[in-house]
Amino acid sequence: MRARDLFFHGWKEGKRFIWQLKENLIEAIEESELTGIEQYPEEIPLDEAQIFNEGMKKTVVVDRYERHPKARAKCIEYWKCTCSVCEFDFEKVFGDLGKGFIHVHHLTPLSEIGKEYEVDPIKDLRPICPNCHAMIHRENPPLTIEQLKLVINKNR
Repeated sequence: MRARDLFFHGWKEGKRFIWQLKENLIEAIEESELTGIEQYPEEIPLDEAQIFNEGMKKTVVVDRYERHPKARAKCIEYWKCTCSVCEFDFEKVFGDLGKGFIHVHHLTPLSEIGKEYEVDPIKDLRPICPNCHAMIHRENPPLTIEQLKLVINKNR
């Protein structure tokens, strides 16, 4: 038995081989609280020496749910290019640079639907600025637009 077989199992996907930590190792790390403080995916874990190395290359395999560009366009055509939460308008602030820029948010996350479906751009989607979009997805399940509006109003 090779040492890697103690810690990992894997499988082939196309031309890549995917390695995954064994479940019992994940549980042991979590039980020993060696997972560290809250980390964001783009951050490298902190170490005690306070050396901050960045730029390490890492391959990540995730599921990606395809979005239809025409659904996005219809959503913006109907709701306009203003944030449905905070009413921020990129074009008003940034001029031509901001024209047409906005995120489009699925009211029901695609990951919850879990399959291909026919989207209604007016009922199912809303334009949201990147900041509000990020705040909505800080919770699991994501906050609703109305819930985030309440958070903003409470903290003003």
